[in-house]
Amino acid sequence: MDKLHKGWFTEFSPDDLEKINNPNAEDSSSKLLKSDGQEMGGAWPGQAFSLQVKKVLFHEKSKYQDVLVFESTTYGNVLVLDGIVQATERDEFSYQEMLAHLPLFAHPNPKRVGIEIIELNSKFQVLIIGGGDGGILREVLKHDTVEKVTMCEIDEMVIDVAKKFLPGMSCGFSHEKLDLYCGDGFEFLKNHKNEFDVIITDSSDPVGPAESLFGQSYYELLRDALKEDGILSSQGEQWGRALSSIISVPVKDREKLSTDKLFIIISPTFYQLTVF
Repeated sequence: MDKLHKGWFTEFSPDDLEKINNPNAEDSSSKLLKSDGQEMGGAWPGQAFSLQVKKVLFHEKSKYQDVLVFESTTYGNVLVLDGIVQATERDEFSYQEMLAHLPLFAHPNPKRVGIEIIELNSKFQVLIIGGGDGGILREVLKHDTVEKVTMCEIDEMVIDVAKKFLPGMSCGFSHEKLDLYCGDGFEFLKNHKNEFDVIITDSSDPVGPAESLFGQSYYELLRDALKEDGILSSQGEQWGRALSSIISVPVKDREKLSTDKLFIIISPTFYQLTVF
């Protein structure tokens, strides 16, 4: 089934769409959400979400995923990756503000200044894994205490289309505080230890290129990349599946982060409670 049909875009659960497109296929497990290879079920089985399309602005396949941007009649421009809505101009703020501002306001020492000797590693540094649309970056840069922002996005095409079609979200890419790295966040973390005050994981769902960002080995790398009083903020899926994602994080890693807190938003585009 074409997700763009008669002037409408419809977002299906990836496993349901696989069954629709291949009704005789015996196995649709490749489209299930996974953490460390363990299946967590379908994304939102038996449900679908539709937006009326005014104009298709961009539609190509990158090295990693299908990238679609369209102008909707009521939600502004919409970014879709592999058939799943990532952001709309109408309500993206609710997701970006929650994921970015909570860890930055919660940090106990947001700027290391005063009579201390300033060393290279004393700068207040934020790492964003994913976030190629630029929304999290925009919100992080609103904090004057942040002295350096490193962003690691695997798909350069997402950044390019955001700059062209989502200018309100991508306005921070030219900022002097930004160090942009286009590559695998998993591999990036292996070479960065005890470096970041805040790490924000703004990933897509754990199917396809983002699956590795929900497993035990990833959280071990996050633990090692944070400074002693560092804070991690991560997109945690819809309520219900979020608990299984949290349980998959090793106890020793949760202890390093010292405190676990869940925060919930309601976004019309995601049509379920989203957990951070």
